[in-house]
This record gives sequence, C-alpha cells and structure tokens, in this order.
Amino acid sequence: MADAGGEGALELAARRLERAVTQLEQRLSQRLAQASAGADSASDYDRAQLAAALDEARARERELEEAGAAASAALARAISEIRATIGQAREA
Repeated sequence: MADAGGEGALELAARRLERAVTQLEQRLSQRLAQASAGADSASDYDRAQLAAALDEARARERELEEAGAAASAALARAISEIRATIGQAREA
C-alpha cells in the first residue's frame, strides 16, 4: 500500500511540475510579445529620427551647393575683373 501512496504523490508532483512549466511558458511568451512590441515601436521611432536627420542633411547639402555655386560665380567675376585690370595696365 505504500507504493500506491508513493505513486499518487509522484503523479501529483508531476502534475504540479507540468502546471508550473506551462505557466512559465505562458509568461515567457507574454514577455517576448511585450519585448517585441516595444522593439517595434523603438525601431519605428529610430526610423523616424533617421528620416528627419536625412531630410535635414539633404536640405543642408542643397544650401551648401547653392553657396558653393554663388562663391564660384563671385570668384569667376573677380578673376575677370583682375584680368581686365591687368590688361588695362599693360596697355597704359
């Protein structure tokens, strides 16, 4: 009769262990789902920040290109004026 009681206790312990493992798996699944959801929103935020930074960089690039073109034109005018002045000085 001691064996019957031992088997009952063993079966009870096995069921308790099985329930505990099931609960652990459920909690782990919930945590993974929460972490995944948080990672998605974090990566969306990062993407939005990167997109905004890229837009700012492109705008700055356009500004620098315009400034470079303006500086180049001004330099070309200055060179022309210097050549004209040198040409006039040689004639005189």
